[in-house]
Amino acid sequence: MTRFEDKVALVTGAGRGIGKATLRRFASEGAKVAAADLAFDEDVPGLQIETDVTSREQVEAAVARTVEEFGGLDVLVTSAGIIRDNLVHKLTDDDWEAVIATHLRGTFLATQAAQAHMTQHGGGKMVLISSTSALGNRGQLNYSAAKAGIQAMTKTLAIELGRFGINVNCVAPGFISTAMTRQTAERLGVEFEAFKEFGAKEVPLGRVGEPEDVAGVIAFLCSDDAAYVSGQVIYIRGGP
Repeated sequence: MTRFEDKVALVTGAGRGIGKATLRRFASEGAKVAAADLAFDEDVPGLQIETDVTSREQVEAAVARTVEEFGGLDVLVTSAGIIRDNLVHKLTDDDWEAVIATHLRGTFLATQAAQAHMTQHGGGKMVLISSTSALGNRGQLNYSAAKAGIQAMTKTLAIELGRFGINVNCVAPGFISTAMTRQTAERLGVEFEAFKEFGAKEVPLGRVGEPEDVAGVIAFLCSDDAAYVSGQVIYIRGGP
């Protein structure tokens, strides 16, 4: 399929996991792709731009370089994220600030920089990455707050940017097999495969998700098939 032929997509946090799977999906469907992250797996396609998403200067430079290299920007996906899990009485100021800065400030900076181009050039698509943790999750006060904030940002951005032809949506994955969920298993002292087996028992479809499961939904939201979808949060969790 070539749904994104002649389109330009920038994905933050594209060095691995959901971001990388999303970048690869866009590339496989004809898009010119740029990846913004601090480090990259060897098989990350497209233009790789070393970027700290908490830095305004670096985020704006990543958007500018993408536009310069490819002649435009049609799609933005904000996938950059970290976890610093702990119970509330153990959370440090650094734990809180790092997670909030990466998720909320990082998403804000990327969407602000992207919209500056999109509003002047006929619109575009944005997909922000939240999580089922936005509904609350033990040991993730900082992460849950950040991911809930991203859902609110999505709805506000959709209202503000709709008149410029920009669709803004959000996906909220559940248990996805990534380095981040492996990190959670390590924190709990559980083997990753056992952790996934336990998680699968709680999912109606009987399995945990893969990054490609999320990438497929993101691609739909950025396609012409979703031209009249904006301000929505789609949970990708294998069941209700």
